[in-house]
Amino acid sequence: MTVVAAIDCGTNSTRVLVTDESHAPIERLMRITRLGQGVDASGALSPVAIERTVEVLREFRGVMDRFGATKVRVSATSAVRDAANRDEFLDAAEAVIGTRPEVLSGLDEGRLGFSGATAELDARDGPFLVVDIGGGSTELSLGTTEAETVCSLEMGCVRLTEKFLRHDPPRPEELRDALDDVRDRLEDAVVELPQLRDGRRMVGVAGTVTTVAAVEMGLQEYDRDRIHHFWLTRAAAEDVFRTLATEDRAARLGNPGLEEARADVIVGGCVALVAVLRFFGFDGCLVSEADILDGMAATLL
Repeated sequence: MTVVAAIDCGTNSTRVLVTDESHAPIERLMRITRLGQGVDASGALSPVAIERTVEVLREFRGVMDRFGATKVRVSATSAVRDAANRDEFLDAAEAVIGTRPEVLSGLDEGRLGFSGATAELDARDGPFLVVDIGGGSTELSLGTTEAETVCSLEMGCVRLTEKFLRHDPPRPEELRDALDDVRDRLEDAVVELPQLRDGRRMVGVAGTVTTVAAVEMGLQEYDRDRIHHFWLTRAAAEDVFRTLATEDRAARLGNPGLEEARADVIVGGCVALVAVLRFFGFDGCLVSEADILDGMAATLL
């Protein structure tokens, strides 16, 4: 039996999926590494962020070896795309994993995320607008059985937080400026790609969306099976946003479902989520735990 691994080195988190021909996860792990910390302002990856991420890759190398993974695909996304010193990270990651990470374009990231998020969905419910809110970028991918239209926007939970949300809790004018920035980017996107408005159902993937779902459900412990394909209404997303945006970090941590490492950037992620829901007029989104990792793993099998 062929066992494969997919690793995604994102702006905020680093994740691994180990699976086989059945496509059922053998192991799925996520670590907050904040690889993209400060990249928007400095244009470079910090040595501390690189070492944090490489240390997690060492852990993941051990996971791959334990389960006998014979093929691996490693991706790097927004933070590494934007960094002038990307080779410092790519060299260090390759030395640990044995495979050099692919620096995915935003379009490739969107296509792989769409493939993973929609694999289990009924095509009759499409076309789907898959919204992948990452740390540094957000991908919008439209299609039914495959992504036919994809765009990548420079907005994500880390980027929006570092650029706009300078106080804790954020001031109303900071939230307004962040929401306006997202809306402006969405308006530009649909001018260039008007078909993005053709989605019948929004599918939300990545940590912001799954965290908002977990907070809405009040999960004391993270439960992937309960979160996967949970219907998150727009009203619920707005309610979670209002709650988290008016609390400081310490108070935010009192919300079941919010992990400590995400508490300082979740409001920025909520800005992106509610702005997308408002802009496209969706009454909610289907939360998917299947995403770019699943899409990458499928290419190896």
